[in-house]
Amino acid sequence: MIKPRPTAAALLALGALTYTAWTLEAVLTTELAPAHTYVSELAARNQPHGTLFRTTDLLAGALVWAAGLLAWLRRTSPGRWAQVGWAALVLFGAATAVDSRLPLSCAPTADPACAAQERAGLLPVAHSAHSVSSTVALCGILVAMVILTLTARRYAPRAPLARSGPALVTLELAATAWTLAAIAALEAGHDGWGLGVAQRLQVGVIAVWMGILAVSLMRLTTTSGAPLRRRGPDADVLGRERIPSGSGDARP
Repeated sequence: MIKPRPTAAALLALGALTYTAWTLEAVLTTELAPAHTYVSELAARNQPHGTLFRTTDLLAGALVWAAGLLAWLRRTSPGRWAQVGWAALVLFGAATAVDSRLPLSCAPTADPACAAQERAGLLPVAHSAHSVSSTVALCGILVAMVILTLTARRYAPRAPLARSGPALVTLELAATAWTLAAIAALEAGHDGWGLGVAQRLQVGVIAVWMGILAVSLMRLTTTSGAPLRRRGPDADVLGRERIPSGSGDARP
């Protein structure tokens, strides 16, 4: 029988690791300046390693989708809002996988001709659709990060996500604001305000958060036996307290 928490944790950990494949740009010849280009431009159709990055994006999305779906179906976390958080993670995984199938045709921040074609609407529909799937993925992960972090703080105060989650969510929101400001500056004709740095920070924080969520899920495994109740001085990492067998309180 599949144990939902360990399986979801393993899938999520693999997904988080695969989601960091963009760091391979440090050792591969990409002809893109990391400080000024989108991460997704690494997977553009005209890039030398585009197939590699599109494949890792697809794999990362599929792994996170499967982890989120398993956690959502098996209700691995307490509280109704936790289900919303897992559903948002499923959306993120699905949108990330779709994103890999709708790659950019070229790198507009590095290629003036590509940027001109983009502004004129001369590029394939997939190029334009890429921004839609990316936006959906971002919205999904932001909702998941906020809700699942709050869930951990309420029900699992000793879990790694409860301790590190708030700082990571704050950093992610700041990185997202920076990325959006950099995009606006770029479209206004400025130098982009470190667009590449902002977006790499953004996706890097997402990967770290997913890794910590995976570790927290792994620690949430409990032994079967006596019923459990929430909170209490001897609560486990899920924030639930074991009740001795035979006691009158059998609340979940």
